Amino acid sequence: MIDLIKEPSGLWVVTINRPDKANSLTLEMLTELAEIAESAQDARVLVITGTGKVFSAGADLDEARAGLATSDVWERLSGAIASLPGLTIAALNGTLAGGAMGMALACDIRLAVPGAKFFYPVMKLGFLPQPSDPIRMASLIGPARTKLILMGGQKVIATEALSFGLIDRMVDRDQLLAEAHSISEHTLAAKPEIAAGIKAMCDRQ
Repeated sequence: MIDLIKEPSGLWVVTINRPDKANSLTLEMLTELAEIAESAQDARVLVITGTGKVFSAGADLDEARAGLATSDVWERLSGAIASLPGLTIAALNGTLAGGAMGMALACDIRLAVPGAKFFYPVMKLGFLPQPSDPIRMASLIGPARTKLILMGGQKVIATEALSFGLIDRMVDRDQLLAEAHSISEHTLAAKPEIAAGIKAMCDRQ
């Protein structure tokens, strides 16, 4: 349910492929995603996308009730993505919900289709968000808008997400991966140490 393509250029494309369940994530899927991210030190660019009209609905409901909602695998995944030296792009093919937000927040760039919606109903479900998610979200959109989503329970549509800075560009569905490839071109053509150095400079607090 997780597909991986490694191109000779150094571009890795990871696809969540469980469209019949809105790409909801099981422990097995999350562990596989984390292992891929941890093994991607040599990837020049990592693109994460989904199949169908939803990027991910978050945790599989049955597994969430059994403890997945509070598992440390979410932090393992987002931490692995955030620590990669290569460029990371979330190519959001649709709605992004719940704990799945973490992997997108950990990416360097977020693209989304016009119909995408963004929400994180963790408080309603009686859980705290993963520790790094509010920090990363607030660094992108500010504390007030982060509280609007996490505490106000608001669904944010793509145009609003773009104006907030939660996503960086809106792209038509049929151009989504082409746009990710286009953004990747200069990084793939550069010397790895220069690209990694620029990323480190951009991320320096």
